Amino acid sequence: MMHSLKIKVVLLVSFVLFFGKKSVAQEGNITISQDPKFELLLNEKRKINSSITINDRYKIQIFNGDSENSKKTLTNFKKENKGQDGTIVFSTPIYKVWVGNFKSRIDAEKNLNILKKKYPNAFLIKPNK
Repeated sequence: MMHSLKIKVVLLVSFVLFFGKKSVAQEGNITISQDPKFELLLNEKRKINSSITINDRYKIQIFNGDSENSKKTLTNFKKENKGQDGTIVFSTPIYKVWVGNFKSRIDAEKNLNILKKKYPNAFLIKPNK
């Protein structure tokens, strides 16, 4: 009885090893064609990103709270202020809506006074990296 079990195990192992070695995964070549304009656009985006430094820019925080309300606030802000930049920043456990990208504190304060009419809790920030 033990002898036949050993034979079965040896046959099974040798079968798996033999056919496992013979079988191979699929082989194929993938050709990706990419529009040359894409690379130009990507290079342009890299230039813009490298020129943006967050340390020397002022922003205005118009909201902090949960995710849903921050999305609604940002959407409403973008509808009313098409020329200004806005983003949501997550800082555990709250979401913050930052708007604007001001080089000088004077420009930021002017916009802060305007935004305080609609968003009374708005305040000026200078984010750190």
